Amino acid sequence: MNVSLTAKLERWINSKVKEGKYQTASEVVREAVRQFADREQRRKLALERLRREIDLGLRQIERGEATPLTLQEVKAEGRRRLAVRGLRKVG
Repeated sequence: MNVSLTAKLERWINSKVKEGKYQTASEVVREAVRQFADREQRRKLALERLRREIDLGLRQIERGEATPLTLQEVKAEGRRRLAVRGLRKVG
């Protein structure tokens, strides 16, 4: 397989080989593609999880199991969940 890269990407790949982190440019590209595939898989799983949670929420609403929240309550709950996960505050 032949792939065309920008000069900037070629320089970056060559710098990784020169640093000794990889033996060849092909190793750098394979690692990058593996990481891209892993990230794509994680996003896919996260989207599936989100869809399940939305589905659950919609079913709860249909059963009358939901209570209205203010925007401040939604934000506070989101921040609490982020803190539990050890993630930084966003926005």
